Amino acid sequence: MELVKKLESLNILQKIAIVLVGTLLLTISAKIKVPFYPVPMTMQTFVVVLIGITLGWKLGLITILMYLLEGAMGLPVFAGTPEKGIGISYMIGPTGGYLVGFISSVFIAGFVNLNKNIFIRFFLISLAIFAIYITGVPWLAYLAGWEIAYVWGIKNFVLAEAVKISILALSTKKLLKFRKFI
Repeated sequence: MELVKKLESLNILQKIAIVLVGTLLLTISAKIKVPFYPVPMTMQTFVVVLIGITLGWKLGLITILMYLLEGAMGLPVFAGTPEKGIGISYMIGPTGGYLVGFISSVFIAGFVNLNKNIFIRFFLISLAIFAIYITGVPWLAYLAGWEIAYVWGIKNFVLAEAVKISILALSTKKLLKFRKFI
């Protein structure tokens, strides 16, 4: 009986460690900027969907919520922090809607599995990326106007997102192997 309790607590500690590693990966992905004209691109959308695919929707959701909590508490986990502010003030800025979209994105990506064919995986991953934009663009438009939201929030990232979607869809079989260890 004691052995079972120890194994269960180890499993919980393992999941906590996985969540913390996930938030660290998200932080790193926010800080690394890929040169992209006219706005540099981060790899956050890629990592959010990656987390959903590898951890599943439950642990993925916990990871994203922990990341957002870390940011809300003032830790410099977001792109452009601390230079552009930290905490809640950063979260209600121009990228706030995209951050909220991470929640639905990781949830959708958590349902990608091997039982689905490549086209369904591609569709679900595309939908997961789109979920980030569905909350991000209207929030950016509210703050800066629709023309700016279209150019700076969609148009400049379509090609990059298509590449990310393709990479994720084609590597799903390898990524899903990680779920077995959780």
